[in-house]
Amino acid sequence: MAGAGVAAFVAGAALAFASMPGATSPRAAALSSPQPSGTAAPSTRVDSPPPTTTLTAPPTQPVASGPVPSTSAPPPTPSPTPLTPEQRDALLLAELEKFRTAQAVPGITATIQFPDGARWTGASGLADVAGKRPVTARTAFAAASVSKTFLAALILQLAHEGRFHIADRAYRYLPGIAIDRRITIRMLLDHTSGLGDFFLNPKIDPLLQRDRARIWTTTESLRFVPKRVFAPGRGWYYSNTNYLLLGLIAERAGHASLGEQYRERFFEPLDLTRTYVQVEEQRRGPLATAYRFEGPGKKRRPISLADGTGVAPFRSVITAAGGAAPIASTTDDLARWARALYGGQVLDPASTAAISGDVLATATFKPRIPYGLGAQAISIDGLATLGHSGRLLGSRAIVRYFPASGISIAVATNQSRTDPAPLLARLALIAVPGAVAPPLAH
Repeated sequence: MAGAGVAAFVAGAALAFASMPGATSPRAAALSSPQPSGTAAPSTRVDSPPPTTTLTAPPTQPVASGPVPSTSAPPPTPSPTPLTPEQRDALLLAELEKFRTAQAVPGITATIQFPDGARWTGASGLADVAGKRPVTARTAFAAASVSKTFLAALILQLAHEGRFHIADRAYRYLPGIAIDRRITIRMLLDHTSGLGDFFLNPKIDPLLQRDRARIWTTTESLRFVPKRVFAPGRGWYYSNTNYLLLGLIAERAGHASLGEQYRERFFEPLDLTRTYVQVEEQRRGPLATAYRFEGPGKKRRPISLADGTGVAPFRSVITAAGGAAPIASTTDDLARWARALYGGQVLDPASTAAISGDVLATATFKPRIPYGLGAQAISIDGLATLGHSGRLLGSRAIVRYFPASGISIAVATNQSRTDPAPLLARLALIAVPGAVAPPLAH
């Protein structure tokens, strides 16, 4: 999406906001890839708790077929038959189970937040294979780089409060850290700083895996930052170093840790009761164990990455990531977060618009994926979406918000060899208003 395509995306997203009513990576350090695969693309106000539909895929239960055709004579050009809520929910669950089975995913969950506040959550498989603990709606997963959406929102809030301006030179808020003085906070947000990715340094991965329970410091992580990719502001390159540094800036400007600020500003006001910053905060419920596989075959057995600390996938990589990927959450919380963030409940109107508006600025560099301020801007079947994907060894997550309809979808898995983006796109086809029943999953 470049040129007019990006402009159309931004214009369409802005119009939608205005019309709203109110393969396994061998690297443990590999975080979310900005390149989607498997698809053609995809005032904190708290309302009263909305109704929720939670489904868990049964082993052998049959799924109802699509809509019963009308007994009246069909018109010359038949109109699509809308799904009933029951048909929709059955199809969503069938797609979830089909994907998990076909891809040999240990465990998976997905949530769809509808415009009226109703939510559907489906869960399938095991959160812990050895213990035969099933995934439920209450199971949290490592959010990986979906965490960047929280950090970007915090940076924009702090800027709105006058703590700094995103056009400011970042070095001013990073004392003791050697950084090109031309790099701005905005460049860190939209990956135009030119900084190399410390997680892609081949020397860091063996160290992270040698002692998975060890706590890393930001200073240690920064030692692995490779040479710059280009001069600041002269290109686009997805780098976790950008968000490692943004985390430091947010803590300095906000005079509190990321966990403290997230809880005060986002988690508690939005009732994200099962979302937390790993290592810094205590677990808020069951957490899925992360798994790797010895090879690409679907019949390979899953191998646990648990380090005994209750952190997913393991403590060394989470602490080394810093602000880039510390959060664990349920898909229910992530779907509600996306709707609140991109729907205008978290940031002021100008900051909300800037998230997608920045896509035009990065488009000149032809990024692998359209990217704004901490958000991927992807089209799924012609529908504009905002959100983020995330990947750590043993964990993969994705969240997308559809501004035209107000629907948000989140998917999380406890493996990293299979991208859940195709599943999210399939769920979207079913969930959008007026969708026609697709063929049943087998």
